[in-house]
Amino acid sequence: MQRRIIIDTDPGLDDAVAILLALAAADELEVVGIVAVPGNLPLAQTERNARRICELAGRSDILVHAGCARPLLRSVTTAELIHAETGGDKLLSFEPTMPLQVQHGVDFLIEALRAAEPGTITLCALGPLTNIAVMIAKAPEVASKIRELVIMGGAGFELGNVSPAAEFNIHVDPHAAAIVVESGVPITMIPLDVTHRLLSTPERLAELQALGNRCGEAVSALLSAFEKNRRASTSAQPMALHDPAVIAYLLRPALYDGRDVNVAIETQSPLTIGMTVVDWWGVTGRKPNVRYLNTVDAEGFYELLTEKLARLP
Repeated sequence: MQRRIIIDTDPGLDDAVAILLALAAADELEVVGIVAVPGNLPLAQTERNARRICELAGRSDILVHAGCARPLLRSVTTAELIHAETGGDKLLSFEPTMPLQVQHGVDFLIEALRAAEPGTITLCALGPLTNIAVMIAKAPEVASKIRELVIMGGAGFELGNVSPAAEFNIHVDPHAAAIVVESGVPITMIPLDVTHRLLSTPERLAELQALGNRCGEAVSALLSAFEKNRRASTSAQPMALHDPAVIAYLLRPALYDGRDVNVAIETQSPLTIGMTVVDWWGVTGRKPNVRYLNTVDAEGFYELLTEKLARLP
């Protein structure tokens, strides 16, 4: 039986790979829709890229909506130096022909959850949590309809990648993240502790390139561009692959392990704003609110990614 998912995303090169993986697993995942959020790129680019990715996969039937244009209380922060394509890797430069849906992305989320049976829709958050937080604030009753919210975000033992304390997605909109983790929604968090183990080595990229299909070649090129941009602009963990870990978790949860802990979001300190304060040892006595993953079978992950992408055109 297919698991019904909605992807909230800011594509973004690794987001593109995550969306392609979800579309490649059509026998296991039904993508109800995609909602764009600013993060890696401004909203106008993330919604356009989401439509481009769907067309690349031959899935122009997917509904793509634009969500909120900025974080709740902060100005937009992007990672355009890392997520812009380079040189000959202009795989997402064509103008999509599939339309952007008129309905606001937050309203789509609310409507889809209201119409669904409780516990039948999983939300996949690949970017900042702005849209999810606004949805909860606008229609708090839909929170109980969510089967699971799987977040790529946060950092515990690995520390931050955009500040010494904070991971990018949480740092962009920490106030939204605080609302979400305190909402009571069943949350699984896939932090840098996991994604820094998922290294897109040259050997793994060569296997994707060797698939011989359009999407395999595209993913290899996108991740090569991702790494090239990252080396030029940051000292963050080289070759780490982030957002596809969310989709792989839905497909093969046994690849991951973690524990139920309390996670709080720092929203005040200029030094540590956006930090995910992970009570790994239970020292605060606060009730667990997140299933926090910290290990992954990297070989199994890349085998899954390669196997699924081989099914796309």
